[in-house]
Amino acid sequence: MTDDIKAFQMHEGDTGSASVQAALLTQRINHLTSHFAKHAKDHASRRGLLKMVAQRRKHLDYLAATEPERYAKVRDGLKLRR
Repeated sequence: MTDDIKAFQMHEGDTGSASVQAALLTQRINHLTSHFAKHAKDHASRRGLLKMVAQRRKHLDYLAATEPERYAKVRDGLKLRR
């Protein structure tokens, strides 16, 4: 697990909290985004990317509704706009 993920863990071994899930999805989204620079016609992966973006949005919306302080920390740590 990378240092980015460890920064959002609530306790050691935490892989299921919304903040960690959002960080993991962000890593996968960034990887796929760079993949599309070379493989522009890979529409199957693009569909997966859109699903990941929607899933990350759901996790972040949950955090914003339940723990606004943690949401702000995650949003700033992942360098997301909203």
